[in-house]
Amino acid sequence: MASAFLLDMTRCIGCEACVLACKAGNQLPVNTQYIELIEHTSGTFPDLVGGFQNHRCYHCADAACVAVCPTGALFKEDGLTRLNPDACSGCGYCVQACPYGVPKMQNGRSTKCDACASNVSGGGSPWCVTTCPAQALEYGDRDEIIAKANSRVAELKDRYPKVQVYGETQAGGLGLIVVLPDDPAMFDIPTDPQPVPVSVDIWKGVVQPVSMGLTAVAAVGAGVLGVIARRNHLAELKELEAREKAGVPAGGSESTEEEQ
Repeated sequence: MASAFLLDMTRCIGCEACVLACKAGNQLPVNTQYIELIEHTSGTFPDLVGGFQNHRCYHCADAACVAVCPTGALFKEDGLTRLNPDACSGCGYCVQACPYGVPKMQNGRSTKCDACASNVSGGGSPWCVTTCPAQALEYGDRDEIIAKANSRVAELKDRYPKVQVYGETQAGGLGLIVVLPDDPAMFDIPTDPQPVPVSVDIWKGVVQPVSMGLTAVAAVGAGVLGVIARRNHLAELKELEAREKAGVPAGGSESTEEEQ
């Protein structure tokens, strides 16, 4: 079963309860947070409209971060993007590949939201969902979340003419379904993010296999050279042993009868 978040930006009041709950529940270090509320202003003076972006992991189905990760530290589970920090090599490829700019480097390793995997597996809910006072956040079966989002959009059409569901199809289908009261660009969200950038495809399909192949060839070559060196060393030892038995000094040659 694929799970997903529902984020209703028509209900979000910007209180940052989700930010604080996420930091506390996941015991995040100072200067690290998985949710950011970013203020922005749109329109032309004096007709300005203020708002904010609820920036967090979108849990892409075609996740570029997962595609480019060389160690498997980033992976898909239950429709969400998980992270095993112990497997992270600190290469930073995920930071460069994500179209939403989500993964960050912390102490040499990647860090991002993993949808509170440990808490949910124990029967709980993601910390941000549990604490949202405006009920702007929900978590559950993705199909049910999408149905609920579309129902809310139908109810909000009169109030927000441009209201829409974001995430149903973007990047292969997101694990974060968002009810937006306006166009995605108004929230600094890419309208049609590339599921996996071309550079990632090239890296995964060409550069990574070639580099791994070269590493394997180098390892095999080193092994072969080691075998040859050991064989030569054993041959030298046998020759030295034979000389000693024949009474030939090291570096000399056996005496012939004519020489004697």
